[in-house]
Amino acid sequence: MTTDTAHRVNGASQADGTGTWAVLLPAGRYDAERLVHHDTLELTGLDGGSLPRPGDQVAVLADEPPRLVAVGRVAGPAAGRPEDPDDPQSDRVPDTLVIAYTRRAFDEPVPADALLLGGPVTPLDAATFRELVDRLGPAPQRRTWLVSLDLPIEADSPAEAVRLFWAYVQELGPRELPAFVSPSGDELAMQAFVLGAEANQDPEEDD
Repeated sequence: MTTDTAHRVNGASQADGTGTWAVLLPAGRYDAERLVHHDTLELTGLDGGSLPRPGDQVAVLADEPPRLVAVGRVAGPAAGRPEDPDDPQSDRVPDTLVIAYTRRAFDEPVPADALLLGGPVTPLDAATFRELVDRLGPAPQRRTWLVSLDLPIEADSPAEAVRLFWAYVQELGPRELPAFVSPSGDELAMQAFVLGAEANQDPEEDD
């Protein structure tokens, strides 16, 4: 037998985890990824054509201009399922493709102008994938940072002030509230970030 199912043992295929792909972030998702940390990227609506298998490696790209912003590995299937479970011949509904991030470069993406994309998901040969990922260079060393958020709040008690604080945080979020970050032990190097980017909070410096 030469069908795909002939290679499956206990539901796994020998081909699983060997593919390399490029995935294009949906419109607006790049900004969202820069605002809040996510462990995974979930994509829907990937109907038709070949799709990654669990374990396949993925280069995550942002568009306009094309640039590599992350690398990941497929953690969930993208095979379609019947729209009507009682009718296997009914129209297929694509499952969510789940990609677990293994490397992020949202703040310092690398150009990928020469890459030809055939849609939201494009298969890549291993050499092209490796050359693209190698542009990221070595992973930066992790360190400890102090992150704070200061809000002046009028309240009739400390407990009420805390409740209002979290209400404001939920309402305004990272799109409007500046967060202050500095390396641990070097508070003089504090920087303000809004919308995922460094922001000047000193009005005198804008003059």
